[in-house]
Amino acid sequence: MGRPSSPDAGPGQGLSPSMGQEQRKPSRGPDTDQRSSTAPPTAPGRPPASVTGRSPRPPSASRGHLPSPSPPAPRGSAGLPPAHTALICVALPGLAISSDQGQLTGHGLEGFYRAGRRVLSRCQVRVAGREPVAVQARTTAADRARFVGTLRASPGAGPDPDVVVERTRHADGTERITLHSAAPRPLRLPVEVALGTDLADLGAIASGRAGPELPASVHDSGLRWAGAGGSASVTADPPPADALASAGLLRWEFELLPGGTASVELRVRPDGAGPLRAVGRAATSPLAPARATGDHSGVRALLHTSIEDLQALLLRDPVHPTDTHLAAGAPWRCGMAPAEALVAARMTLALGTRLAVGTLRTLARTQVAGPGPRSGMIPGPLRDAGPHLPPGCTGTEATLLFPVLLAEARRWGLPERETEELLPAAERCLTWLRTTVGEGPYLCDPQPGGPARCETQAYAHRAALVGADLLDAFGRPGGTALRQWARELRTAFREDFWVEDRGGGRPAAARAPDGRLVPQLTAAAVHLLDTGLLSAGEQAPGLLDRVQTEQLARLLGSPTMDSGWGLRGLSAKEAGYNPFGHRAGAVRVQETAVAVAGLSAADYEKEAGSLLRGVLAAAEAFGHRLPEMYAGEQRTDGSAPLAHPAACRPSATAAAAGVLLLTTLAGIRPDAPAGTVTLRPVRSAPLGEIGLTGLRVAGAPFSVRVSRLGLAMVEEAADGLQLGV
Repeated sequence: MGRPSSPDAGPGQGLSPSMGQEQRKPSRGPDTDQRSSTAPPTAPGRPPASVTGRSPRPPSASRGHLPSPSPPAPRGSAGLPPAHTALICVALPGLAISSDQGQLTGHGLEGFYRAGRRVLSRCQVRVAGREPVAVQARTTAADRARFVGTLRASPGAGPDPDVVVERTRHADGTERITLHSAAPRPLRLPVEVALGTDLADLGAIASGRAGPELPASVHDSGLRWAGAGGSASVTADPPPADALASAGLLRWEFELLPGGTASVELRVRPDGAGPLRAVGRAATSPLAPARATGDHSGVRALLHTSIEDLQALLLRDPVHPTDTHLAAGAPWRCGMAPAEALVAARMTLALGTRLAVGTLRTLARTQVAGPGPRSGMIPGPLRDAGPHLPPGCTGTEATLLFPVLLAEARRWGLPERETEELLPAAERCLTWLRTTVGEGPYLCDPQPGGPARCETQAYAHRAALVGADLLDAFGRPGGTALRQWARELRTAFREDFWVEDRGGGRPAAARAPDGRLVPQLTAAAVHLLDTGLLSAGEQAPGLLDRVQTEQLARLLGSPTMDSGWGLRGLSAKEAGYNPFGHRAGAVRVQETAVAVAGLSAADYEKEAGSLLRGVLAAAEAFGHRLPEMYAGEQRTDGSAPLAHPAACRPSATAAAAGVLLLTTLAGIRPDAPAGTVTLRPVRSAPLGEIGLTGLRVAGAPFSVRVSRLGLAMVEEAADGLQLGV
């Protein structure tokens, strides 16, 4: 069986009993792994001569698709329960997934989960023999939701409800049911709670194989279930007056005076498990509780919700519990996805470096050792790449991200001792890069024999330059060779990857081993603008020249790419465009944030500002909890962004993108080893005045304010930190 269909699948990111063991999807969906999680990534090797050499471009290279080695498998799964309408409470390894009616009926994804297993699927409340009428459902924090229902309990009452039933549901497995009486006379109210579970894992639920409910037995002050998947129990406080195992019922009878209340608290947990201690709720959370204020009404809520979602997705390495990292997202991907964990940690460096170092340590322990072409790689599975390219390898991306995150974390304040501890793993990543490329300029993906993808060259070029900077800082050899290869790559890329057309040209999505180009314009091109941070707050040079960069900025700001809600994954003019296609037209929040940051750094503020305002408008429509993607339908007056039914929400990269979008406005470029921080704010101030407090630079709180005129002022910083030029 495969994992639930989900975007950007990675190893161990499907829900499972251990939260780190990958569940296979029932059928191929967006970014589905192409092999078992226990199998190694496609073995990297030296690219074939047609890739490493700069073969001339055939006349037909500007139009055509890169053929996939086999016919594409069907996407999606007809039986996959939609997640876009669910209220998802997260405090990993706990989840509570509900509909907007409040009752847990056991349908779809509904239920309480612990470590990927549904420990309670049904929790239906009846008061005086009737279900309350649902009037409100909303999440009040990342890990809890509140449901309000009403009913008329007084005999002969008019149309006005006189009893309010409030339910507060927590991801840690607790639910509090409170009755509030507004009746003029005392009420005697019988309350029944019908409970049940199948103890199914999420993969089975997603593929429609959850199975029937298990028989219950009376246990302690509640009920208990046992099956092949383990056992779980519900205890109640106060204890019920009656418990019927055959019907799965707990019963109470309450006397409510006028204006009175009565409550029942249910606690759901697997047998033998203690209370849930979520990493993000601990005092040792690696993320600083930063805050945002400003003219734009959405900045405060976006940063608050983004940090809250990141806290909810934190996991500990089970063997090294001091090291924390982010799960990819809920409900489908509550385990480690290496590339996305690194991306999210990098986008949140302004909240401190502890998440970065925990992620790097965890992944360094997975690095392939010993001789062979895979030596030095961070393993990762294949990932769907849309309609015009075969699947790519997330291991390639993770391996190239590792030294970049380490180098940039050092700039933000990671201590030298901890940097040096991880330096050997970064060196192995860089050695893998140079060995795999061989004598040619391009890195194919997957290796061997895959295409040279546009974004892979951007990742590799950034890793080489930022990695060389890191090696030089610690007196390690190899920096000169990396810079020389990066220069060769720049020269080759500017000629070989540019598709000329009457509109001014575009970067190709990929180059086939035979030299043919895949000319489609995709959001992957934004990675050409993400060059990386060097010393003294300088950005590394990019693969495109000045004229090409200007043309790319114009294309990203055009209506075919800018949907009004963010950046489409594929230009609306391209064949295969689908506004719901996760790499064929949907807005992916991570890529939009990278585009905003890259365009701002390159001084294309008009295009950056439009994308920024679009994604903030989408965030408001989604209650400031950004999903990993949503439809790329064009924004019109009075419209709202369309949710993607398979998107994770919360998502680590989307939440981290919220942090990057706002910190980009201040243009913070630290160099903690040199004791400086440079500010390059967005001069056009697209959101008006904005203040950011509680960030972290050089291990100390850092606060900055950007005025409506685009002028930045540091309000709090570490002692001795100097403002760079």
